[in-house]
Amino acid sequence: MSAPTPTDAPPALRDAVDLARSAAVEEAAAEVGDDSAGTVGEHLGCEVETDGARTPSALTHLFSAELPGYHGWRWAVTLAWVGEGEPVTVSEAVLLPGPQALVAPAWVPWDQRVQPGDLKPGDLLPSPADDPRLVPGYAESEDPAVEEVATEIGLGRERVLSVAGRDEAAQRWQDGEHGPSADLARSAPATCGTCGFLMSLAGSMRGVFGVCANEYSPADAQVVAVGFGCGAHSDVGTDVAGSPVHVSALVYDDGVDLEPASPVN
Repeated sequence: MSAPTPTDAPPALRDAVDLARSAAVEEAAAEVGDDSAGTVGEHLGCEVETDGARTPSALTHLFSAELPGYHGWRWAVTLAWVGEGEPVTVSEAVLLPGPQALVAPAWVPWDQRVQPGDLKPGDLLPSPADDPRLVPGYAESEDPAVEEVATEIGLGRERVLSVAGRDEAAQRWQDGEHGPSADLARSAPATCGTCGFLMSLAGSMRGVFGVCANEYSPADAQVVAVGFGCGAHSDVGTDVAGSPVHVSALVYDDGVDLEPASPVN
């Protein structure tokens, strides 16, 4: 059975446009004051409030809202009718956004709005108790370096990186501006894995990432993939002394007009 439409509603509900408009004007008066009548515009149609019955017992009349800043909004008045001999009554009158209305974006919790780089000095960003990137320090970390230290001194951090946390970081660094696919890396003479300025990370990341220690590199003090590279590689040399910047050969400007020298007496 198809869903009921406004034409399936009783005529008593469909024809009660004036009653619905009066209710909308009354609601507008409570919202905007004395000029409420002018804020209730043309009748836009009806929507069925279905309760599963074939013949609807409730119908919502819609009127355009003529309010500054409320483009596309509508006054919605829901009417109800229980049957022959009973009056049509107003169940609700409210201002609602229509399909083309300007509305605020959906609410996003603060912890989902924060993006990398948003934190400023003094800001605090607590990690969730169930953060999948972290596991309790006493749990199996699958990182030999972490486990060795914790076993040796009998202590450990309260939480350490989980396998998922390390995998996410590794993928993010590989895909980032200091990964092997970066534009700078593709034009570099060699990779960081063979550079003397690379300080390797400890633990499971040792063979894949390190920290650049070349102050002249654009990646100085940053985590870099061993497949990254730049023009400041330690093996870059020059065949001749002096500036490594190519100097063009001397050229003559032949666009200068020359006058013949006067004969010497």
